Amino acid sequence: MFTRLLPNTIVNTVYDIDLHKLKEKGIRGIITDLDNTLVGARDPIATPELVAWLDVVRDLGFRVVIVSNNNQTRVSKFCDPINIPFIHAARKPANRSFRRALEVLELKAESTVVIGDQMLTDVLGGRRMGLHTILVTPIAPKDEGIMTRVNRQIEKIALSRLRKKGLWPEEDKK
Repeated sequence: MFTRLLPNTIVNTVYDIDLHKLKEKGIRGIITDLDNTLVGARDPIATPELVAWLDVVRDLGFRVVIVSNNNQTRVSKFCDPINIPFIHAARKPANRSFRRALEVLELKAESTVVIGDQMLTDVLGGRRMGLHTILVTPIAPKDEGIMTRVNRQIEKIALSRLRKKGLWPEEDKK
């Protein structure tokens, strides 16, 4: 059961993702979470470092869409200035938001990756749709809302079981 929470790749930040390797694997699209994946949950806009990374992503030919469980005001204020399409109030891990993201990208699941900081929303939702999943370390966990904190407690249980089965690296601090 908990194996559905296993990401394909684990990195500290989006900046640690090997974009060239993804491209070599045939990945052409990126579905990414917003809060605590790209910026802290309370950071209203993209940092200069993130804008530069997104420029590289686009220059390499990747299409990007942000899929967030947050509200339209929060997500649009972040996405509009950097011209990235988005899906707000996504209700991840529901399949519907991931299907919509694939439609926005005009890509199939096998050529798309999901990047996020939560196993119960981003990884589970991506895996259920057959997407390659990348888990990042949350940027600012102290700024998380109550539901995310609940999810983190469930993740701790899942990580304990996955470690006991030898499916999760021991040195990981998640």
